[in-house]
Amino acid sequence: MTSIWLVIQPFTEIYTASFIKDIFMEKTERCALFIDGSNFHATTKLLNIDVDYLKLLHFFRSRSTLIRAYYYTALPDPSEQSPLRKLIDFLDYNGYMIVSKLTREFTNHQTGEKRTKGNMDMELALDMLKLAPHLDHAVLFSGDGDFCRLLEDVQGKGVRVTVVSSIKTHMLSDALRRKADEFLDLDEIVASIARQ
Repeated sequence: MTSIWLVIQPFTEIYTASFIKDIFMEKTERCALFIDGSNFHATTKLLNIDVDYLKLLHFFRSRSTLIRAYYYTALPDPSEQSPLRKLIDFLDYNGYMIVSKLTREFTNHQTGEKRTKGNMDMELALDMLKLAPHLDHAVLFSGDGDFCRLLEDVQGKGVRVTVVSSIKTHMLSDALRRKADEFLDLDEIVASIARQ
């Protein structure tokens, strides 16, 4: 048992988090980012991470052949002021493909409570499946377990899938983490993608 520990210990000391984040991709890989805006925003907010989306784009461009970076979000009515619109405009001008639709408002007839809904899972899934024949690697920024079947289908087309999220929040589905080829915890890349 001691001899096994002697072999493992130096290995773990050599492969630190900064090295691991460099080896999970190959520069020649055709890669696309699929950001579930709602889930990713909630995760980073819980972790107090202010994401610099230009740095995030640079992080993946410098490690792969980045084909496309998608950002999916539901938007409130255009007449409403929303900080999300400012972010979407910024991303749209700076290398991201924005996929959005308006939120819909529902009223619970029993309580009178109003709720808004705007799920983008279908759009994200369709885009990933459509782009899969042109990719080696898909990077999904979400912890939503609803994407498990999508990962299976995309992996069946020969595409490697990395899930980016955090084990420190309730936003990550264990089933999704297990389904991914790679799991990249935000802690490992926060220094490279956060606003200073």
